[in-house]
Amino acid sequence: MRKAGLLLVAFLALALAGCRDYLANTDRVVVAECHGVKLYAEELAGLVPEGTSRVDSLARVNAFVDSWIRRQLLLHQAENNLSDEQLDFTKQLQDYRNSLVIYAYETRLLEQYLDTVVSEEEIEAYYEEHKTNFVLRSTMVKAAYVVMNDDNKHRKDFQQLMSQPDTLKLVPLDVLAERYALARYLDIDTWVRLDDLLQEVPLEIYNTESFLKKNRFVVFDKDQLTYMVRFEDYLLKETVSPLEIERDNIRDIILLMREKELLSRMQDQLYEKALEEHVFEIY
Repeated sequence: MRKAGLLLVAFLALALAGCRDYLANTDRVVVAECHGVKLYAEELAGLVPEGTSRVDSLARVNAFVDSWIRRQLLLHQAENNLSDEQLDFTKQLQDYRNSLVIYAYETRLLEQYLDTVVSEEEIEAYYEEHKTNFVLRSTMVKAAYVVMNDDNKHRKDFQQLMSQPDTLKLVPLDVLAERYALARYLDIDTWVRLDDLLQEVPLEIYNTESFLKKNRFVVFDKDQLTYMVRFEDYLLKETVSPLEIERDNIRDIILLMREKELLSRMQDQLYEKALEEHVFEIY
């Protein structure tokens, strides 16, 4: 009976939830009731996206109604087991509203008055002054790689191009890799985490520093695949992170500092003005 009832509710809700003009001129249609609290059909408006199949629509409505009932049961149980003092959320609600109002106002101020242009000179100056704060949490590398079948007839061509650093940016390598490699990454100007690289290229590295010092070009076969990796540069974990990695982070830090300064200045001005106009008194 419960399942049949829910199905009937679902059909009724689907038929009426979107009919706002109809509902406005008739008695509100009750979909469910729990401990005297009613769920109306219009509250289900928009629950089912247009184009949803009837089966999925019914499932959505049934799930919503069931969840609503469970929530009402829990709310009723809680209200009957908490004291009046425990149920008084007036202060919390007022504090929450106040926080929302202040946040909305501060957001508007920042949109109107915050200077979001950060020059390269500011970024560099901040980096130099706080360089010791920028420490790498992972080993970073500039590297390129290609992956191919181990019987690839262009293996020697790839090896010749990959082993020479000056050829990494040449068009022939990119064209060759696009046509004959199973996977490739040829952006040697971008720092990437070594751990991320090893997810794509299963190198076995036991001593990171020693390996990177001794190996600029690596070729190995595994599981019928050939991997070729060219290391252009590296930065070890726990060393100072370069500016090119931290540039965006520093820009965000500078903007956050400006936000705090702007809001603090606004609060001080507001306080001083109120003090002069005797808006408040301290007893």
